Amino acid sequence: MTTDFATSTETATERARRALSRIAEVDRPEVWITLRDADDILADAAAVDARVAAGRSLPLAGFVVAVKDNVDVAGLPTTAGCPEFAYIPTTTASGVTRLIDAGAVILGKTNLDQFATGLVGTRSPYGAVRCAWDPERISGGSSSGSAAAVALGIADIGIGTDTAGSGRVPAALHGIVGIKATLGVIPTHGVVPACVDYDCLTVLAESLDLATKAAAVMAAPDERDPRSRAWPTAVRLAAPAQIRLAVPRPEDLIVLCAEYRNAFDATVADARRSGIEVTEVDISPLLDAATLLYDGALVAERYAAVGKFLETARVGADPTVAAIVASAQKPAAHELVTDLDSLVHTRAYASVLLDGFDGLLLPTTTEHPTIAAVQSEPVVINRRMGTYTNFCNLLDMAAVAVPGAVTSEGHPFGVMVVVPGFDDQVAIDIAARLTGVEAPQFVDAGVEMAVFGAHLRGQPLHFQLEAIGARFSGLAHTSDAYRLMALNTAPPKPGLVRHGGGEGAAIAGELFRVSEAGLGRFLSTLPAPMTLTSVELSDGRWVVGFGCTHDASADGLDITEFGGWLAYTTS
Repeated sequence: MTTDFATSTETATERARRALSRIAEVDRPEVWITLRDADDILADAAAVDARVAAGRSLPLAGFVVAVKDNVDVAGLPTTAGCPEFAYIPTTTASGVTRLIDAGAVILGKTNLDQFATGLVGTRSPYGAVRCAWDPERISGGSSSGSAAAVALGIADIGIGTDTAGSGRVPAALHGIVGIKATLGVIPTHGVVPACVDYDCLTVLAESLDLATKAAAVMAAPDERDPRSRAWPTAVRLAAPAQIRLAVPRPEDLIVLCAEYRNAFDATVADARRSGIEVTEVDISPLLDAATLLYDGALVAERYAAVGKFLETARVGADPTVAAIVASAQKPAAHELVTDLDSLVHTRAYASVLLDGFDGLLLPTTTEHPTIAAVQSEPVVINRRMGTYTNFCNLLDMAAVAVPGAVTSEGHPFGVMVVVPGFDDQVAIDIAARLTGVEAPQFVDAGVEMAVFGAHLRGQPLHFQLEAIGARFSGLAHTSDAYRLMALNTAPPKPGLVRHGGGEGAAIAGELFRVSEAGLGRFLSTLPAPMTLTSVELSDGRWVVGFGCTHDASADGLDITEFGGWLAYTTS
């Protein structure tokens, strides 16, 4: 169900009808806690069609969305997987509001591990959510219902949350995509807290393109969420052409089941064959930090969220969740301080570890158990499944979960690209390379810069743009007010000179988006006789672009007739 609406003849109403038909066809009631009335869904879809017909540009027009039931949608109950906790919110979570404003249609609220405490999807009085492709296996939690809704072909987009891996583990088990952005990039306004300092909204979809498109719509600070954050001025906007990935040592992978270990090795081998440079590193300190989320004092945040509520011995409380939350009131304040200090040291280790790498490639989870196995060992299996996901938010990192090589039995297997905070776009670019798709744009930041010579792709100084994380955004031409001069420099480069009165021509170049800090760093090292100035494009826009000093242009060779540097150098 991931056809791009912009290129499809299908209306929002037709997409909504197809989703409703699919709900009836698959007959998976445990996916939903509250399913909206069909008439209401179709009315919303008709309203989207009317907006499109009126000429509105809606990036998510008609896409249907399943929302995890710890995320508020006005007028629908929020239960967090516990019937007695239910309330009717009057406002919608800001991230979901942005999806609706972009043309998405909400189908309903999905099942989850109660209070988003778990990675298995079985800890719910509304029933264990079954895997979309094998009903004997778990869907994976805590965003179990949203992942299953996507994998079953009901929803285009699943909205989940991810504190310990809940938006990535179910993605891996179903062979779909899960994007867990840097903490705060997507506001958590309207989300029932689990561990409030480490919670985030996540997006699940069948394709990296659609997941990224939805995440980009949702991303922006919200004053109602004091933990929300904007992209920094030094944000990296692209991965380099030559990607370097760190992967775990064999001893860091012993927890994987044999089937998953073989699939991870195959994924790494595929990455190498694609031209990615891969190096083994020691991630054991990161794995140690992962244990702090449940086995350390940080679990106190779960008690702060719902402990008082569960102390009243609610009938609808899941016994495993209630026990975890109850134990979270035991750590002393000094133990919390010790754990926080430990995280500071591990963050520093991670920074040094990944210096020189573009990301860390990990298996998303360790195995795909049956529902019966999880019910037999609810804590042990759950803890093991979070081995590679739990540390991510604790260390302020971002991650993109995508399918890896299938297992020897033909089952889905998932990997994650993990990066330092705010390197989200780099993670998406690497994920695109791993899965063989075109990399979509997530980060909407920075300024456009036009280049016309030695900084073009494939030219000798292009590496300087890669060094500041510049992102190619398209070909361009100047207006006809410019002349191009071949300068006497090493390496050879042209100088763009503005001429009025129709004395110029349209000069071919390329556009790149660069961060504000990257642009400043680039300018600070720009050698004479080159300058950066405002350049007029053929479409009337003015962007930052290259020029040169008057004396350099006077000594140069006029090559305007060629229409661009590449045409001149290949003539």
